[in-house]
Amino acid sequence: MFRNILSVGGLTLVSRLAGFIRDVVMAAVLGAGPVADAFLVAFRLPNHFRAIFAEGAFNAAFVPTYARLREQGGVADARAFADEILTAMMLVHAVLLALALGFTPQFVGLLAPGLADDPERFGLAVTLTRITFPYLALISVATLVSGALNASDRFAMAAAAPILMNVCMVGTLLGAALFPTAGHAAAWGVLISGVAQLFAVGLDAERHGIGLRFGRPKLDPGTRQFLKALGPAVIGSAGVQIALFADTIIATFLPAGALSALYYADRINQLPIGVVGIAVGTVLLPEMARRLAAKDDAGAAEAQARSIELAALLAIPFVAAALTVPDLTMRALFARGAFTNADAAAAAATLQAYGVGLLAFVVVRAFIAPFHARGDTRTPMIASLSAVALNVALKFALMGSLAQVGLALATAVGGWINVGLLIVFAVRRGFPVGDAPLGGHLRRLGMVLVLVAAVLYATSSGLQLLLPQGFPAREEVMLAGVVAVGGAVYAAAVVLLLGRSFLAGVMGRAKPVQTG
Repeated sequence: MFRNILSVGGLTLVSRLAGFIRDVVMAAVLGAGPVADAFLVAFRLPNHFRAIFAEGAFNAAFVPTYARLREQGGVADARAFADEILTAMMLVHAVLLALALGFTPQFVGLLAPGLADDPERFGLAVTLTRITFPYLALISVATLVSGALNASDRFAMAAAAPILMNVCMVGTLLGAALFPTAGHAAAWGVLISGVAQLFAVGLDAERHGIGLRFGRPKLDPGTRQFLKALGPAVIGSAGVQIALFADTIIATFLPAGALSALYYADRINQLPIGVVGIAVGTVLLPEMARRLAAKDDAGAAEAQARSIELAALLAIPFVAAALTVPDLTMRALFARGAFTNADAAAAAATLQAYGVGLLAFVVVRAFIAPFHARGDTRTPMIASLSAVALNVALKFALMGSLAQVGLALATAVGGWINVGLLIVFAVRRGFPVGDAPLGGHLRRLGMVLVLVAAVLYATSSGLQLLLPQGFPAREEVMLAGVVAVGGAVYAAAVVLLLGRSFLAGVMGRAKPVQTG
């Protein structure tokens, strides 16, 4: 399992680094003004629907069913099930796409009502949304094929495909002079990337004998199980997206640039979530589903525990940096071209607020997996909707005094509420939450986090005194120094406080010893 997590995480890291390059180019070309805000609305709309109907909900219902059918009936049964779902998915997306293109102004008005007072910005957002929305259908089919690959223990291409989005968008942004606006260039990059990603995962599936074909949908046991799990999963994923919708809606009423501050802060925040959290969840779900199908409950619990530990271990440097050096991070990464130091300061404050809940968002999939692996998508839905209700209430309470920082802080609090509820519900259902060594390991990981955060803050403060204003590439040199010192202290602290047996355990080479 560790090798698969490493494979997915490594390729996702490449994707996130490519995404960082994309964001640097986008910040320099689009800046944080009206065109950027219009594009971000157009970008978020299909992505909200993708998160509801594709990656989150679809994988929660599809992967365990596909894995169970493959384990019990072989590749032929699993592939027949996937073919039926593919046909149904295409019919649904054809209707959704027709509605979206026909009622784009209404969709944009719902997502970003604050733009209605600016006809030029609103009109641009409508135009760009019509370009980006077909991406939803393309990426949804790509997600289905990726799910079949993952459930067949093939993770590499599905993890690598998102790199193509960043490559395509960088390409069109660098050629922005050929488009009416830079926003048009970015939007066309999104659409082209959908075609490229679907082609990549489809070709990989064909090579490994699990390529999908259209099949007549029918209500056989596998499809009924899938639909039974899909409904609550969609509602649960929609709950998360409601919170993000609320961010976008509220931010359109805040001063110009609030949407951009949220976007760039969230891009950094999403790096560990994507590299670590999603990688762990992607591998853990089919692993637990297979173990539970084989009646290996103890093995499933151990897999969950090691996944939680690995996710927390890898997230620590990111959490520490978001809380202690967000200003330096944003200035070094984005403060160039049309993106000013003031823009960086706004994004940094937002990133720090996100950092409060970053660890919760990294580990949450490991706490959801035991439910989804058992075909239970209803319980995570209840946890998600409860957390979202409190999240949205907090957003309205905090937006007046903290602007977009309040939105990010409410999101962070909602993340911890979600994790807490999942643990409570798991205990009530009698599901093991990890295993005996987990608690001791998490306490020691907490000590590592405090130590690394203190070292990052001290190193940043020292370098500010040592490097005078006007020093060449001052911010970039400072960030490199902070990363180097913090990385060395982090590695030493993990070995000294947790030991080699812990590292062997999370890497799957040995069972970790119990610690107090």
